[in-house]
Parts: sequence; C-alpha cells; structure tokens
Amino acid sequence: MPFASRHHRLPFGAEPADGGVRFRLWAPRAAAVALLLDGLPDAITMRQEPGGWFSLTTAEAAPGARYRYAVDGKPFPDPASRHQPSGVHGPSEVVDPRAYHWADLAWRGRPWEEIVLYELHVGTFSPTGDFDGVTRYLDHLCRLGVTAVELMPVAEFPGRRNWGYDGVCLYAPSSQYGGPNALKRLVEACHARGLAILLDVVYNHFGPEGNYLPAIAPDFFNANRQTPWGAALDFAGANSRPVRDFFIHNALYWLEEFHLDGLRLDAVHAISDDTVPDIIDEIGATVRQRITDRPIHLVLENDRNEARRLGRPKGYSAQWNDDLHHALHVLVTGETLGFYGDYAADPAAALGRALAEGFTYQGEPSPFRGGRPRGEASAELPATAFVAFLQNHDHVGNHPFGLRLAARASEPALHAAVAIVLLSPQIPLLFMGEEWGSQRPFAFFCDFEPGLAQSVRDGRRREFAHYPEFHDKAARERIPDPTADATFANSRIDWAEPLQPGHQSWLSRYQTLIEIRRREIVPRLAGMPPFAGRYDMPAPKAVIVEWRLGDGSRLVLTANFSGERVPVPAEASNGRLLYDSEGSSSPLGAAFYLLEGPAS
Repeated sequence: MPFASRHHRLPFGAEPADGGVRFRLWAPRAAAVALLLDGLPDAITMRQEPGGWFSLTTAEAAPGARYRYAVDGKPFPDPASRHQPSGVHGPSEVVDPRAYHWADLAWRGRPWEEIVLYELHVGTFSPTGDFDGVTRYLDHLCRLGVTAVELMPVAEFPGRRNWGYDGVCLYAPSSQYGGPNALKRLVEACHARGLAILLDVVYNHFGPEGNYLPAIAPDFFNANRQTPWGAALDFAGANSRPVRDFFIHNALYWLEEFHLDGLRLDAVHAISDDTVPDIIDEIGATVRQRITDRPIHLVLENDRNEARRLGRPKGYSAQWNDDLHHALHVLVTGETLGFYGDYAADPAAALGRALAEGFTYQGEPSPFRGGRPRGEASAELPATAFVAFLQNHDHVGNHPFGLRLAARASEPALHAAVAIVLLSPQIPLLFMGEEWGSQRPFAFFCDFEPGLAQSVRDGRRREFAHYPEFHDKAARERIPDPTADATFANSRIDWAEPLQPGHQSWLSRYQTLIEIRRREIVPRLAGMPPFAGRYDMPAPKAVIVEWRLGDGSRLVLTANFSGERVPVPAEASNGRLLYDSEGSSSPLGAAFYLLEGPAS
C-alpha cells in the first residue's frame, strides 16, 4: 500500500533537521535562553537572533526527546510543542511528523454543499474519552447520514478534562485523548468512511492555567485591552508579526500536517485587531492561497454578524447562525432571558429573516447589547454561507444544568425545529446525542488547580444569579460544580440510549430528514443565487419561507408554532411534499417543506 508523510514546517518550536533537531523560541525580552534536554546534565545555550529569537540545532536531540526552554534561568515548556505527554506543566516532546505514514491518499474532500456537520466532544463522546473512542462510533455517524465530524478543541489543556476552550499548547493534540498520532488515526478513519473532519480552534485567548507565554514573551499580549479571559492577544502592535505568524501557522499546521478538512474559529468577535488585513482575514487568505488541491471549509463564530468576511473567495465558507438558533430556541422553549430577549417580540419574524436572508440583525440596534447596532447586510450571500443548528455545545452547556432541548421542549415543537434546520438550504449542524433525543446533560466542566477551581465554581454560580430561580444563594448551590468528577461523568454520551424505543423513533426521524436532504436539497444547492429567500407571516408564531435553489426549483417551508392550522400558500400548492413533521399526508403540520420543480 502506498504511503505519504505530511509535514508543516514550523518557523518555531522543535523541527527535525539535518544534524538533529532545530529548536527556536521567540523571547524578545530575554537576555539568554538555553535548551534543557531530559537526560543531559547541562543546559545548551541557544544562539540569539535579531527580533527576539533564539535558536539551536543539536544532534543531542532526536524524536521522542523531552525538553524545556530555560528563559533567563526559568524552565518552561515549548509554546509550540507538538506533544505534551505529561500535560501542560510537563516537558515537551520532539515529534517527527514524517514518521507517520498516511494511507488516505485518495481523499479529495467533500464539497461544502454536501456537508452535514456533527459536533462532538472527544472526552465525552465515547466510554474511553479519546480519539480512538471516537473512531469506534464513526459507523453510527455514517448510518445517520452526516458527512462531516466537527471536533471541539483538542489542544492540550490543564487537568484531566476540559471543554477544550482552555487550551494553552495550541500545537499539541491533548495527551488525555491520545496525542498527535491518535488524532491522525481518527482523521484517516473518517476519510476511509467518506467523512470530512473539521476542528474547532481558539485564537482569541489562552486558558488560565499552564499558559507560560506571558513569562516567555510578554509582547504576545496587550495589557491595555482586556478580554473575559485576561489581556488580549496583541495582533496589532509594533512587535506583533511573530504573534500573527503563531496563529497563521497553527491553522496551516492542522490542515496540512493532520490533513483536516476545515476549521471553525471560535468567537472571533473577541479578537482585537485594527490592522488591515486583520488577523482573521489574513488567516483565511493564507489558507486559501496555500491549499488549493482539495476543499477546505473555514467557519466563523462571530457575534458581530460581519457579512463581509463570508464567501469562499474572501476566505470563510460560512458563519454559525446564532440568530437562527436564538429565534428557534425562543419559539421552542419560550425562554427570553439574556440574549434571547432580542428575539422575544416576534420570534417567528426573526426566524423567517434568519432563514431567508442569513442574519436577523443586519445593523439594527440590539437591546441586549445596550441598543448598539449589530450586524451587516447579508443580501450578497448565498444560504450556504450560514451554519444552522438547534443545539450545540454552547447553548446546551451554558444552561445552568446543561439541559438539552429534549428535556425542555415539547416533542412536536422540537420535531418541527429539527425539520426546519435539516431541510433548509443552510448547512446544518447537529450536536452529539441530539439525533436520538438524548436527555443526558452536557454541562460545563474543567479540572484546574485548587485555587483557580474555586474561582470557577464561584463564577459559574454568579453567572446565573440574574435568573429568577437562582436569586437565592441556596438555589444557586444546586448548579453542578464544573470541577467535580460527577459533572464530567454525567455529561458522557450513553450509547445504550439509541437502542431504546423512544430514542429509536428520534433517530429514525433524523435519518429520514438527512436522507431527504441528501436526495432533494443537496443536488440543488450549487449555484444558488445570493439573497434567494423571502418570508411572510401568515399568523403569529408562524412563518412561510421560500427559496429559489440553484437549479431554479423553489423550496417552500411553512413553520407553525402558533397552535393553529396554517394552510399551505396557494402559489406553492403544486409542489411535492418533502416532509411534514406531524406525519400526515396533509401539509398542515408544525413544519412542512414543499419543493416545486423537477425531481432530482
């Protein structure tokens, strides 16, 4: 069998080289840097280069060697380490990526229009909580019909468990999950089954424990700009080129060295950068310029609703459509606290606009944000520039008890919402376990050192103090302790659930909807014109949305949460019924889709 090696050469960190291993570190305020190799009694002085760099190539090191850097005498792990076998506080390990023999040479990716995303957390998806554990359940995903796995962040994090958004070694796949070779095996296993695989990456902050960059290179941060996680990363300062390159190479590293099919950039609205191009655009443009032999899918989470960033020639394939989620959530649950309040006045109209036009907020003032304008016009974008979802890690995990919608919403309303997401022209995303109506919680969890852990416990309970049911301190004590083993254990997927009758019916619905999407919607998405939808309001809490698809056919959705019957629009009466969430042959359900045009 033919094999290939894949290697993204880094300008920093530990790189295999002629004569041994080349080590390179940016420490612009250090007077001296030395290499500390396990097994050697003495440090090896590194040569100082212009611009704050220190480097060394030595035959004393080889793949598998453990090392640290001594920066002005203080030892630190490598910020660009490929492997942290003992966690964020331990030594780094030299990895030769050329030693892994890739066999997925025939993989050429999947077009964006075919993508149905499945978001999962590696640590809670399987009984073993690692990359190999994910592989064991990939056949379930294939039977479900999804076409792409999206991993929550896997960069090395402190402790034994974490959502992933507290990563501090951004080049090192978590040792808790099996390390770099185990992730590569998972990527190959996905590709062997026709599944694309994307990774969620965090470029807006580092975690609060194990981040040694402030001590190694204070210039990485701008102390004058604060984020919820501390000082902002300095992407715009006079000394910012190494900072920008650290993240640009990180994106290329995952895509080239691990053969991933795409990235989801977490919370880019928390990135502060007033340069042109800013770091977000520079990452997108660099990836598009560098990788041209297969589809690469770049997705944003961006509360600012910046339409200008979207569209593949500009770099980013799509954005998570929070507006669509929030409007649907209000309709399904009736919840209006916090940011959901922005959608409470007319949630059906908000849903209609999000389905037909992409963003609900396209420059209108947001009451939740103090009346500040939010968003940009999305009229120049196709529907596929948005990722639609009903549940994800944030909106389940940020509930005080991590409750899923199956435990909070009526079955008819939830069924209608699922149909809306899976058959719209936007790209759908599911959250692990959603497909069988799991009611197991997915709570926020972490494993920090004791002092920080107490701060997290207190902060989690303060976060929900504004909820009416948690005004009382005793009531807040019922919120699960994010640092407790039990909170993590209770968040694990239960793979016995899909075999139970009630859960089987949900799984069958998801399989049916995804198959309808594959057969009827996907072939019509290519060439879909921008701003191809329109919506009307036939009744309160009901909306009719129409889209002109890429082949000229027309897709019509009637979404009805009013409790009253809403008839099909007369102009669509000749269409074929694709799905009715009430299960009757009459298109009078809570959500039904009609297609007017030739059969595919």
